[in-house]
Amino acid sequence: MKYQELGNSGIMVSKLALGAWGLGGGSVWTDKDSTVAETRELLAACRDHGINYIDTAPVYGTGVSEELLGEALKGCRQDFVLQTKCSLNWRGEGGNFHYERDGYTVCNDTRAAAVKKDVEDSLRRMRTDCIDSIIVHYVCKSFPVEETVGALEDLIKEGKIRTYGLSNSQPADLEEYKSVPHATDGAALVQEFFSVLSPFHGRDYFEVCKKYGASFQTYGVLEEGFLTGPEFMEKTFAKTDIRSRIPWVAEEKKAGLRRMFEAWKPLCEKYGCSFANLAEAWALTQYDKMSLLVGMRKIENVADNARCLDIALTKEETAAMEEVVKPIQEAVLDK
Repeated sequence: MKYQELGNSGIMVSKLALGAWGLGGGSVWTDKDSTVAETRELLAACRDHGINYIDTAPVYGTGVSEELLGEALKGCRQDFVLQTKCSLNWRGEGGNFHYERDGYTVCNDTRAAAVKKDVEDSLRRMRTDCIDSIIVHYVCKSFPVEETVGALEDLIKEGKIRTYGLSNSQPADLEEYKSVPHATDGAALVQEFFSVLSPFHGRDYFEVCKKYGASFQTYGVLEEGFLTGPEFMEKTFAKTDIRSRIPWVAEEKKAGLRRMFEAWKPLCEKYGCSFANLAEAWALTQYDKMSLLVGMRKIENVADNARCLDIALTKEETAAMEEVVKPIQEAVLDK
């Protein structure tokens, strides 16, 4: 495993991170309900392969993902850098309506009181005294950024979090967070969608990240499984499932993906790797402080994904990998 500093926070994290969105199950991930025992085994596999970085959120299964991790982390919390999120809650205490799902109304609220209560709720669900990194899940323009940053800085002083970052945001938002007077060197990272199929938003962000030494953490590098191999395209999912409503389910997109897999096959043979490894290795070439956030629920996926770090693609190979998918690339994704 390879490690890097999370922004300028002093926190060392594996370049590959475990994404725990799928652990929440519910109507978003309909094919598997994870158990505490399975989650413990998954964390053990991550530890065996040097993965020390976990990302979750309160709304992943409306508390389920955090609660599973809280149980599974008993006895090994010290082995992991734990990251969760704030700003989306279902307490009914105000904020902007975000969505209704599984019987809950979720609102986006970045006011100081909401941010602090989000963190307290996550500390309780995950049975820990400190969360290493908190991500503002959706940057909200309805409330002053100074208030949000002030709350995050208070939480650092109180020892309840170590650093923070942004998600579902724009480069100007990172500039704004960094410009708040009297802030520490917070906003250590941004977490945004980025893959060979949708690289534009990330590339717009890289220069600002570089300016502040921030890490860029990609979610969707495997496009919820569609970049793992042609057989994945044969699967069907419930209408509420995230995988049934992203662009790659359209027939014209699937045709483009099939062309991509055929073009990538020689590289898989050259490097003795999977299609997933190639997609991940491609992403790692795009930014120096790239963090790969990959959803993994099966132990065998951990070993396979870790192999991407051993692949050294040439510039010509990365360019060719992207060239074949340019006709089906998407600028904006709704996840």
